[in-house]
Amino acid sequence: MPYALRARRAVRETVSGLPREFWWLWTSTLVNRLGAFVATFMALYLTLDRGYSATYAGLVVALHGLGGVVSSLGGGVMTDRLGRRPTLLIAQSSTAVSVALLGFVRDPVAIGGVAFLVGMASNASRPAVQAMMADIVRPEDRIRAFSLNYWAINLGFAVSSTAAGFIAEVSYRAGFLIEAAMTMVCAILVFLRLPESRPAETAVKAASRDDSVSLRTVLRDGRFMSVVGLSFLVALIFQQGAVGLPVAMGEAGFTPAEYGMAIAVNGVLIVVLQIPVTRFIEHRDPRRLLIVSSVLAGYGFALTAFAGSWGVIALTVCVWTLAEIVNAPTQTSLVVRLSPVHGRGRYQGMYTMSWSVAALVAPLLSGFVIDRFGAQWLWGLCAVVGTVAGVGYAVLMRRVSEEGENEKAEKADGGRVLSAGQSGETRRSGSL
Repeated sequence: MPYALRARRAVRETVSGLPREFWWLWTSTLVNRLGAFVATFMALYLTLDRGYSATYAGLVVALHGLGGVVSSLGGGVMTDRLGRRPTLLIAQSSTAVSVALLGFVRDPVAIGGVAFLVGMASNASRPAVQAMMADIVRPEDRIRAFSLNYWAINLGFAVSSTAAGFIAEVSYRAGFLIEAAMTMVCAILVFLRLPESRPAETAVKAASRDDSVSLRTVLRDGRFMSVVGLSFLVALIFQQGAVGLPVAMGEAGFTPAEYGMAIAVNGVLIVVLQIPVTRFIEHRDPRRLLIVSSVLAGYGFALTAFAGSWGVIALTVCVWTLAEIVNAPTQTSLVVRLSPVHGRGRYQGMYTMSWSVAALVAPLLSGFVIDRFGAQWLWGLCAVVGTVAGVGYAVLMRRVSEEGENEKAEKADGGRVLSAGQSGETRRSGSL
């Protein structure tokens, strides 16, 4: 009974105090992810239902990712210029129309073009969602709000991937139409329940006063760009869950429903374990966590080469999902640590771009390797990439730790000098 009371209190503390607008936005996110179909089953649709090669399927999935890269910038501009609510309405309505259209086009060129449009439309809403959350939630509650939104994304993914697998066995077109309908429901929720939340112009001007950090500054930061490069390698591995795994399972004779249930394990484990695992690792050595998670991701996918049944594939998903749960918060913490406060947006943008580029490269790479050499080579390549990333983190984090110790020593020496000289600079800079 005491455990039940503690659990109930923990849940109440997690969800209490957030504004009503947040919960409508949260509901919109959940409904949208419950209807997700295209991103999960695109490769299977093209190879099993339409009869195209793995290389062509990889090209179409890459075009879908390219659309997302383009709209990540365009959606951000729209969010600031048009507002959060109009951007959400335009993005979600466009997604609904383009997803429905994708279920009817048959020409290979048309399929690639519409997939690009779907990627653009679906990704354009992300900057608006994040900005609206930051607008309507108090600063002290934002971490909790973003965690709940991430939980909704993975819960919706876990449910939709399982249900969509069974829907695909009946009709892929039905899956496209269901996603289109549920995305339109999201647009209606936004229209009826969410007011505009864009800050006043004075706040926008205040936020853009410091332009001392440019994109060139980020590119010249060798230490941070090393993190971006290693992040790309890790993202390249994790992307195989959406591109390499479904194609390989389809060629091995597994059904779409079996893939859907296998990949749903990823979402379920993240929903169940993300928060407790994050609490467990938050005070542990980040260097060791990044090394272990990178190697675990690579070899988790490599184990797929020995999986001859659905149950064993699900176990391999458990392995690389654990790597994802450990890597995500640790990697984010490292990015924040290396980003200057006044240039955090540009640094975060470059880090996010590493995942977007991986979403482009992974489908092309996996399709080529599977067609030319077979899926076994793809899983072996994952092990190699994971090992390289682990070694890279070992070298990088040793340098980061050494530089951090030097900075602490310099600050300590500076503090002693200031104290001896009765300097007032410390008091004047204390608010920075």
